[in-house]
Order: sequence, then C-alpha cells, then structure tokens
Amino acid sequence: MATEAAARAFFSAPHFAVVGASNDPAKFGHKIFQWYTAHSLPATPINPSSPTITTTTPPGSHPTVASLSALPNPAETSVSIITPPKVTVKVLEEAKKLGIKGVWLQPGTFDDEILAQALKDFPAAVGGDGGRGGEGWCVLVDGVSAARGAGLKL
Repeated sequence: MATEAAARAFFSAPHFAVVGASNDPAKFGHKIFQWYTAHSLPATPINPSSPTITTTTPPGSHPTVASLSALPNPAETSVSIITPPKVTVKVLEEAKKLGIKGVWLQPGTFDDEILAQALKDFPAAVGGDGGRGGEGWCVLVDGVSAARGAGLKL
C-alpha cells in the first residue's frame, strides 16, 4: 500500500512527467498535467500522438515527448501515469529500465497485479487505496499536501 511517505518522496524529484497527457480538458490526462503547470512544477507531457499540450492555467502550449526515454533526465523525474492498465505495464517497464524512482498511478490505470509490481519496483510508488479521496491516491486530491510535505512551496 502506498503511504504519505511515498507520496512525499515522489515530490522530492526535481522534474515531473505526465504519461497520457491530453489536450481534451474533460480527460484526466489534461487535468493532471494542468495541475502541475498551475502549481509551477517542471512537468513534461508525454503523448506520442500530439506535438503539444495546451493549458489554460497558466495559458500556454507545452511540447510533448513520445516516451519516458525521450526525457532529458529520466532518473531525476517522477512520473504521473494516466493510461489504461495494458499501457501502464509497458510504461512501468520502461520507467524501471531508466532508473525512475517515483511513479504515481492514478485511479483506473492499474489492477492489483500492476499495483503490486509498482510498489515492489519503485521506492516512491503511489497508487491504490489511501489518500484523501474515495477513489484512492490522486494527484488532484493528494498532490498539494504531499508536495508541501516534500518541502515544495505551492
């Protein structure tokens, strides 16, 4: 099970990425990426089919990368994942190979087996039951508290 300590460790990274970032404001991939930009956190959107992600808070267009391996500093990046479980498995495999330490599995991105593997493979894995919301750990609900607990000024 993920803990407050894991959530704080996730936010101790100097860089962040959002796998599954979207231009559709109705999708959580957009809401999560916008949460990072609204809090002035250095986040890279990952979306292999869109060259940019546009946000309204603050207004801007953010260039995407196609995969975790395209990040400039993957081992120094914590990753929020907003993908279907079948894709999440592949993202976690790539993250492990790149030495990524922090992954945040948003609700709906995993099953029990995927969550157990993430909790085993990553020292700062967040996901599953817990957090402050009824759906489990979510950056939108738990991010501010965890980030402040890591010493970030939001």
